[in-house]
Amino acid sequence: MAKILDGKKIAEEIKDELRLEILALQKKDVVPGLAVVLVGDDAASKVYVGGKEKVCQELGIFSVVHKLPANVSESNILNLIEELNADKKIHGILVQLPLPGNINPQKIIGAISPKKDVDCFHPENVGKMFLGEVIFLPCTPDGIIEILQRYGIEISGQNVTIVGRSNIVGKPLSMLLLQKNATVTIAHSKTKNLSAETLRADILVSATGRAGLITADMVKQGAVVIDVGMNRDEAGKLVGDVDFAGVSAVAGAITPVPGGVGPMTIAMLMKNTVAAAKNAE
Repeated sequence: MAKILDGKKIAEEIKDELRLEILALQKKDVVPGLAVVLVGDDAASKVYVGGKEKVCQELGIFSVVHKLPANVSESNILNLIEELNADKKIHGILVQLPLPGNINPQKIIGAISPKKDVDCFHPENVGKMFLGEVIFLPCTPDGIIEILQRYGIEISGQNVTIVGRSNIVGKPLSMLLLQKNATVTIAHSKTKNLSAETLRADILVSATGRAGLITADMVKQGAVVIDVGMNRDEAGKLVGDVDFAGVSAVAGAITPVPGGVGPMTIAMLMKNTVAAAKNAE
């Protein structure tokens, strides 16, 4: 059976480290502040934002959520971001995606000050990440790297296949892994023979949002499997992209869903918020 890579446990370790940093900032009268902009009534977004608020409270991070109706105008959101950019109490700004269809997400994200862009979606921060000149790292990819490193899993020289090419996970993760000397393949919906690509992987990452996409016959014996998927099955149960029961019998190590990458994403968001507060001193 595969070793379980417990993201929840690693996230708790990171939060303990952040508590010390937050305490040091508080002694200088600095309280890290995070503002979240939530537009509309997307159920999953509400759950994510609730989770972020809870962790802010746990750590002593000042947190404010701006809830806006789905029919809000783009200019109103831009005005709010302008106010938050100027607010000294706010060190990090996060606009919860997806946004309603009438709002241009690139325009909204581009309006956030790069120094407060704790999601690392601003084009300037994405470019710096590409060049290795990092202010912040995107939360989910950074969380995946942390899991691998804290479990002592070698990245350098390994064949890594990432299934999924989103701007949030697949593309930035490929850059971070390249910087750590992995040989990276990105597979996607137009890949001709997905199994051929996944079977080569020493480390296999799936981030497609398709439940059960990765089955045991697609995984090399002893591979490390990172499941970024968050899906609901027919019974409403939270599942990943990976057939956990089947793949666990083949893989050397695997992240569960829930309790794998999810808690790490929030932990890395908090890490970025604390870093933004330090940078603002």
